[in-house]
Amino acid sequence: MLHKITSAFPWIVSVFVIIALIHPALFTWFEGSLITLGLGGIMLGMGLTLKKSDFVQVIRHPRWVLLGIGIQFVIMPFLGWSLAFFFQLPPLFAVGMILVASCPGGTASNVIAYLAKAEVALSVSMTACSTLAAIFMTPFLTFQFSGSYLDIPAAGLFYSTLKVVLLPITMGVLVNRYLPKTTLKILPFAPPSAVFLICLIVASIVGQGKEIILNSGLLLIVALICLHFFGFLLGFLVSYGVFKNWKVAKTISIEVGMQNSGLGVVLARENFIYPSVAIPAAISSLIHSLLGSFFVRLFKDKE
Repeated sequence: MLHKITSAFPWIVSVFVIIALIHPALFTWFEGSLITLGLGGIMLGMGLTLKKSDFVQVIRHPRWVLLGIGIQFVIMPFLGWSLAFFFQLPPLFAVGMILVASCPGGTASNVIAYLAKAEVALSVSMTACSTLAAIFMTPFLTFQFSGSYLDIPAAGLFYSTLKVVLLPITMGVLVNRYLPKTTLKILPFAPPSAVFLICLIVASIVGQGKEIILNSGLLLIVALICLHFFGFLLGFLVSYGVFKNWKVAKTISIEVGMQNSGLGVVLARENFIYPSVAIPAAISSLIHSLLGSFFVRLFKDKE
């Protein structure tokens, strides 16, 4: 049952978004510190799953991980900036889009990698490594690419990332290491809890920005579809061109195409006074989840 909840993530988040647009009050109560705590809970759950053995992939095949992270933090932020410029997005949407494009891979990518019969251990390793790298890279890249739109609080982005990424992941790793029996009891509930929390975060932001999304969100939605579609595509083409390994290319493609949108939401809410900056990250979660599901159907039987 718990596995089915995790597998149905794209459809669950879609339902939450639709309900949020129809009746926002059902979700808008989940805001402020609750959103921050929600993402912290997701990162804690991720930390609980990490073991030394998960990083064997990094030691055995460092080029796989390094290439994936390189695409993640080079191609995606540039792609976000380019699409924001091409679609002439309003400054607040443009900054939000660049922010989410500069985020690491999300935990949902591990689920999609599993369903697509990709290299799950590599997916977990890439998510962990890119998430830790994001403590520095996400604030830096957002500052570099968004400076022409707004004054970017680079220091604030850095401290927020430190707080909602490094601390809960470290706590999860320590609990896993020193309280293994407790971890075994908690672990089955971590993925479905993450699904529920990210759905609440996304629905809250969508509900709060309902009017903005309905009135001026069409171009943003198209731009975000392009961002994630080209993320999947370029992640696959570049990695397959380098390694000639279909399964590895599938995995890197998933990691590049699926951002940690929850982190984008929290960073936007904590560091910008404009609520609209968080809207691209919220919509991004829905879009990359649906594209990820399409990816599963397309590639799961191809080794």
